[in-house]
Amino acid sequence: MVITLDSPSQLSMLVIDADEQVHDGVRNALSDMPVRISAAHEREQGFEFVRSQQPRLILLDPNVPSARESDLLGRIVRQDPRSEVILISEDYSPSAAVDAILKGAADYLTKPLSTPQLRERVGQVIEASKRNLQTLELDAELLSSFSFHGLVGRSPAMLEVFNRMSRIAPHFRSVLITGPSGTGKELVARSLHELSPARKGPFIVCNCAGIPESLAESEMFGYMKGAFTGANQTRAGLFEHAQGGTIFLDEIGEMPLAMQSKLLRVLQTHEIQPVGSVSPRQLDIRVMAATNRDLRIEVSEKRFREDLFYRLSVVHLRLPSLQERKEDLPLLQKYFVEKYARQYGKDISGISRRAQGMLAKYEWPGNIRQLENTIANACMMSEGRVLDTKNFRLDPVSPGSNATMPFISLKAMQRKHIHDVLEAVGGNKVKAAEVLGISRSKLYEMLAEEDVSETG
Repeated sequence: MVITLDSPSQLSMLVIDADEQVHDGVRNALSDMPVRISAAHEREQGFEFVRSQQPRLILLDPNVPSARESDLLGRIVRQDPRSEVILISEDYSPSAAVDAILKGAADYLTKPLSTPQLRERVGQVIEASKRNLQTLELDAELLSSFSFHGLVGRSPAMLEVFNRMSRIAPHFRSVLITGPSGTGKELVARSLHELSPARKGPFIVCNCAGIPESLAESEMFGYMKGAFTGANQTRAGLFEHAQGGTIFLDEIGEMPLAMQSKLLRVLQTHEIQPVGSVSPRQLDIRVMAATNRDLRIEVSEKRFREDLFYRLSVVHLRLPSLQERKEDLPLLQKYFVEKYARQYGKDISGISRRAQGMLAKYEWPGNIRQLENTIANACMMSEGRVLDTKNFRLDPVSPGSNATMPFISLKAMQRKHIHDVLEAVGGNKVKAAEVLGISRSKLYEMLAEEDVSETG
């Protein structure tokens, strides 16, 4: 049975213990503190309460009765990584305390519970909850303050991009946007269009890499009826569709040299001449081009026209990689979690600290696009309120990429395998040691080394 005990309704707390006197003692000890206390007398009822109500603080007797053998501490920590679980037991020992903390417990208190010690510990959790709430409010303010027309960032590199966009938006006729794949070049182009006087006009995207060379001219500039076999009617090209607005030439570095010369003429004359037409047509458009290539190298190796490069790069915006703007990672995480939790109808409040640490250490070779896809997938697949390490799939970086960490180390692989086995056996160290083919003492030694390395 799960019952709720009378107490001020602020911090949610659950006591899982078979002894009714323990529940009464906790209630009396905390009667004047802002805590809402619930009680469970059996493991499964306790876990069901954790699953449905997500209490912030849990007092757990590891010897509480159960209809089946289970590692309740491990199940709770996996279900809700934010919860503070404090074990309470008469059978205290240093090794038991270390084991519990390695498995995710926040502390280990000895029965009978000391009222001053319990009040102090609960007070610490209350203060931490207040700080967390203040942090969430501050994060929301920061996200609002550092959002710029759909772009998010507070790093010096991105603030400089935002500043340049604001200054050039009223005046530009052509812009070159460069940066690694996945850094948001099209999003920057769309934002720049919305800031420009052409915002009431269309925004047309032309993927230069996706158009066969033989069709490039007719696709971009249009054609007249009868201009070639199959031209059964006159058709406007992408440039004409962009009249009064903006055309975005994505992957401009892939454009064939023959088309580059025709594009240069359009930029110089502000006219297009459809295939089969004898008269040009005036254009009033803005042209934005983007590439992940270094066009200076392309020019030096004769794969890109120098005159076209200088014409396009009168205004040049370079977007930094995510590795160059790591300070933006928390804001981006919050932005994408909110976006996809809302999109998928999930009650997801954030990312656990250990998952944030894991994401911060990753190199993100696919930049913002990879981060967004990773968080979107985690939100879609998650069944809890907090995204934890198990929710994220981070592929090893492939050889030949620009990332500095191509593969994980053997030690990291070993650590991951140990935790995968522990999770599979419900945190049971004896079973895990048997599966791994090592002694229990060796397993404790390896986990202790890991704990020292992470805190050192």
